Amino acid sequence: MDSTTQLTALHRGPVTPLSAVGTPAHASGPPAPSGADGIVRSGPPVYSPGAASASLHLRASRVLDDNWTGTSTVPSRGLYPHQWSWDSAFVAIGLRHLSPLRAQTELETLLGAQWADGRVPHIVFNPSVPLDAYFPSPDFWRSSTAGRAAGAPRTVQTSGIVQPPVHALAVWLVHRADPGLSRARSFLSRMYPRLAAWHRYLLHRRDLGGGGLASVVHPWEQGMDNSPCWDAPLSRVTPAPARSFRRADLDHGAPEDRPTDLDYGRYVRLAADYRDRGYADGGGAFAVEDPLFNALLIASEHALARIARELGATGTARHARAERLTAALVERLWDPAEGLFFCRDERSDKTGGSNGNDGRGGRGALIRERSVAGLLPLILPALPRDIAATLVRTACGPHFGLGGAARLAPSYDLTGEAFDPHRYWRGPAWFNTNWLLERGLRLHGERGRADALRTALLETAGSSGFAEYVDPFTGEACGALGFSWTAALTLDLLHEPSAAEPVVSPWGHGALTDTAHSTGAGTGGGGQRVLEFGTDAKGGDRG
Repeated sequence: MDSTTQLTALHRGPVTPLSAVGTPAHASGPPAPSGADGIVRSGPPVYSPGAASASLHLRASRVLDDNWTGTSTVPSRGLYPHQWSWDSAFVAIGLRHLSPLRAQTELETLLGAQWADGRVPHIVFNPSVPLDAYFPSPDFWRSSTAGRAAGAPRTVQTSGIVQPPVHALAVWLVHRADPGLSRARSFLSRMYPRLAAWHRYLLHRRDLGGGGLASVVHPWEQGMDNSPCWDAPLSRVTPAPARSFRRADLDHGAPEDRPTDLDYGRYVRLAADYRDRGYADGGGAFAVEDPLFNALLIASEHALARIARELGATGTARHARAERLTAALVERLWDPAEGLFFCRDERSDKTGGSNGNDGRGGRGALIRERSVAGLLPLILPALPRDIAATLVRTACGPHFGLGGAARLAPSYDLTGEAFDPHRYWRGPAWFNTNWLLERGLRLHGERGRADALRTALLETAGSSGFAEYVDPFTGEACGALGFSWTAALTLDLLHEPSAAEPVVSPWGHGALTDTAHSTGAGTGGGGQRVLEFGTDAKGGDRG
């Protein structure tokens, strides 16, 4: 059968055999309800693509099937053979359109490896993968011993650092994909306490600057590993000797596209020092407040409020906290003269240091490197309208070239001295950050720009073979091919939004929902803003 017919067959009677999905060994909860034939069934067909979209949909689905391990999805089979934290959140957001059960399992597996102090580790290791397949491996992190005081799990090996907190948002969207299945499996009631503990950890243990925002203690935690934003803070770190570790990443990628050996030595030193302190927060050489990390925490706090409401609470306190965090983000990281949010280096010398004090009081100084992270607070519904409008102008200006020189928004300033269109996070365009930017543009009424970016994302995903990242000018594939979050977010963009109940913040400054519309006419409009992160469409369980 052709691809359109095959997709129709897949989605008209959406099924996933229970044996094909299973329940993660370290997650708990009832299995999905099944019919007499032992097959899980979910929702009516809702996706009717044209031939081109159907082919892209099918190809993206196959990537996720190929990277599925039975309990989670690896980012790619070769370079990243374990489960990564924010990767799994983005994967679940796309996977919900194919299999809500598998999307739930993805998140259950990850959160099942949570530490007792609340942190969600950035890697959950697969014990069947050889130690030399990835570095740093489990024997480097030593989570069950070095992390004992912090409550690392004993039954699964993990890293000791974290990644951006997209998880509550992912949990909510996965629930909305099939509320009946979610309720039958008590999905939200099992996930909520874990998510609440995760946010408590970030808001209390990681408020290292004292201004209310969470800090990252390693470049890998922010997700943009070798961004030029880290060059100044990392310059104070003595690198680990090159002979003390072996880089497995160079087995799968060109050295000129990967972080340098000097940077990698510094990453290893920071991670080893953190491990040797028993993963205790507050004493390391690296502490940075990042706009993307905190914007995702705020968006997830809004989502956690929505989950609380679904479970019978009001969610008011969490909405209020999200808006306080938005105000702190603006106060501490926004630069109106540059029209961008910047990272804050909490370890810089306030009288000069690597960047000098910015005059806002407290310690630390802004790191004046333009990263795509500085645009992504656009995802926040309570962001002041003048700031949102300025961010759109910055995105479309010479530094990021959106809608002009760049096909997709680059990870770093096109005009910056450190820009490199192929070197990891020092210039290439990534699909997760552009997906967030598309949602932010749509939220703030920039429909035309959002539609154009959506089209560019879908075209580039297909033409690049669902690459890990691409040249922002040409769309040339870089890094791993068949990359999971690229495929997953392609699926999410292919599903058209439908009507859904909005969640308006208690003070009416903004709104959060899992569908898209804006009653305003662009960022200058006076309409209510509704945050789109997907659809209520029920997908089929495909196994």
